[in-house]
Amino acid sequence: MFQKHLIMKQDWNIGLTFYDELVRKCKRFDRKGKTVPYTSANGHMFSLLNKDGELGFRFSKPMQEQYFEKYKTSYLISYNAKMKGYIMVTKEMKEKPNNLISLLN
Repeated sequence: MFQKHLIMKQDWNIGLTFYDELVRKCKRFDRKGKTVPYTSANGHMFSLLNKDGELGFRFSKPMQEQYFEKYKTSYLISYNAKMKGYIMVTKEMKEKPNNLISLLN
């Protein structure tokens, strides 16, 4: 059990480092949240990092469908709940961080 917790913590720390690097390159907003890091504008969250270190971006329904098809992704799951409106950022998407930065900006 301890080893599983350690691996999950490592995944979360890797995800947090990646997320912080993305957000740092976006001058219009700051990262908020301590246990569940997120970004928001006008009181509306548009990205978050869940407890498993998975990153999700909030998009309109047409944009979600486009990303579901293009990247074979799904809704972000956080605390066993489907986060409607949030797509899970895939490993393939993370390989192009400049694209992710443009999505956040």
